[in-house]
Amino acid sequence: MNIIFLGPPGAGKGTQAQRICAAMNIPQISTGDILRRAMKEGTETGLKAKSYIDAGQLVPDEVIIDIVKERLAMEDCRGGYILDGFPRTVPQAEALDTFAKIDSVIELAVDDQVLVNRLSGRRVCVKCGATYHLSMLNGATTCAACGEELIQRNDDKAETVLNRLKVYHDQTAPLIGYYEKKGLLRKVDGDQGVDSTFEAIMKALKA
Repeated sequence: MNIIFLGPPGAGKGTQAQRICAAMNIPQISTGDILRRAMKEGTETGLKAKSYIDAGQLVPDEVIIDIVKERLAMEDCRGGYILDGFPRTVPQAEALDTFAKIDSVIELAVDDQVLVNRLSGRRVCVKCGATYHLSMLNGATTCAACGEELIQRNDDKAETVLNRLKVYHDQTAPLIGYYEKKGLLRKVDGDQGVDSTFEAIMKALKA
């Protein structure tokens, strides 16, 4: 089964994608991962992408699309895959339609205020990278695993989270409509606990 995962930052896409991949024995295809892999392996499209990144520019759609096309042609994708982080726009989705058949699109829906609270309450250990939430720390300011200081990353500050959500909604609202018209969109409540969300996604995929 070929699946696309949509969802705002902090909705839990990464966690759920890993669980679905393990349950269905299919790979998770993340644009960031395949870009890094293509550049490391020195493929033609990887070298193109590197030239833009080295120049401090965004990698153009056509290069991203070529890299995704290369990755989906690999042996481990024959039994299906989850696309996470691609497509981000309707033109990317239209390009994807020319070389891939998508069976289902899962939208993990979480209210913006829940996401702001979830992400802005996150604290990360400066040494080991362990992640905590203020609601579970009971006032503690150091890591339970190694004793080092816990910090709030710039990405997790409320104003940054709101900006990331605006970008997501601006880019993805048309994409949701695009897949809804095709009858592929399955909306899942992403604010019901990790296990319940996983069960809801599996149910949606079987529907």
